[in-house]
Amino acid sequence: MMIYHQLGKVPHKRHTQFRRPDGELYQEHLFGAEGFHGVSSLLYHNNPPTRTFKVAQGPKVEIEKWEEGVLRHHHLRTANMEEGGDPVMGRKVLLFNKDVQIGAARPTESMDYFYKNGEHDELIFIHEGEGYVQTMFGRLDFHYGDYVFIPRGTIYQMVFETEKNKILTVDSTGPIDIPDRYLSDKGQFLENSPFCERDIRRPEGQLFYDEEGEFEVKIKKQGQITSYWYEHHPFDVVGWDGYLYPWIFNIKDFEPITGRVHQPPPVHQTFKAPNYVVCSFCPRKYDYHPQSIPAPYAHSNVDSDEVLYYVEGDFMSRKGVDEGSITQHPGGIPHGPHPGKYEESIGKEGTDEYAVMIDTFYPLHLTTEAKKLDDDSYPYSWNEDVQKKVEAEE
Repeated sequence: MMIYHQLGKVPHKRHTQFRRPDGELYQEHLFGAEGFHGVSSLLYHNNPPTRTFKVAQGPKVEIEKWEEGVLRHHHLRTANMEEGGDPVMGRKVLLFNKDVQIGAARPTESMDYFYKNGEHDELIFIHEGEGYVQTMFGRLDFHYGDYVFIPRGTIYQMVFETEKNKILTVDSTGPIDIPDRYLSDKGQFLENSPFCERDIRRPEGQLFYDEEGEFEVKIKKQGQITSYWYEHHPFDVVGWDGYLYPWIFNIKDFEPITGRVHQPPPVHQTFKAPNYVVCSFCPRKYDYHPQSIPAPYAHSNVDSDEVLYYVEGDFMSRKGVDEGSITQHPGGIPHGPHPGKYEESIGKEGTDEYAVMIDTFYPLHLTTEAKKLDDDSYPYSWNEDVQKKVEAEE
């Protein structure tokens, strides 16, 4: 996202002498995800960011595929997930492919370490709870409905200040960004975009931590956790500026695009990434053609998998889903409104619902963690007679 930001103290010219009060040089650090090409930021550390005193092997990051052996729709009830773990190590990956890992967590523990995802951009949706993310770029306070974007390579700690917490997580192999059609050729949001720069919250608050001790940074890279230990606090940045940094956008600041007849899901797109998109379904006025049918028509997912995470409200085309439900409609099978919902939508003026949709252009695999949450009667939810029979047999 091309919005310049500066926090703290930086020298007048980059790559020039910038000295501490004791006369020693601050350590300049180029932070970029594409080497010396693409967007980046320059950070100024009180200590060399390279100076570690211990490196230790940690656990492997293992994702166990659920070898179900059939192609079908799935309904994962994440409300049944066990609470526990911290905001990073407590995450459970539920669906994945080479481009993205989709997971959830209900953290109850604090992080006694710092974390750096060295292979994925992260998008964390806050479904329950509030707190803050402290990073080397400063502090970001978060609350219900926030999308927290953390670029790969960022050192951070996520702190919940509430007891009941729940997050949806997206780990992206490629960069997460704003759709091109919302932006001018200079990177400014256009007048017809569903949100703009004013809706983006950027780092602020305390930036510089001048502390000595033993500080562990857990780094995820190549399917492995490695711990680096430092004698200085990793947030020893006195200032930075640039275009690459964490930021937050709240789903309730998305302004839906409507029309006289039903608008397809791409109008709800919020983020783009290589081979998948993230969309936000928000309260909106229904279609205003006198003969319109607000509920979506049945459609065949031939080239993509569709994942919906139900956040809040009464989802107008679905029955039997709860807050926190995840549905996966894989490529190759048509899906659409549940029985009665198509006709029932006629004449209604609007919807009061929030949901996050992730459409991938390559098939998603489910994990053994997803198996624990799966409602295997979901494929029959479009046929009430069969569903009743299945439920009776169970």
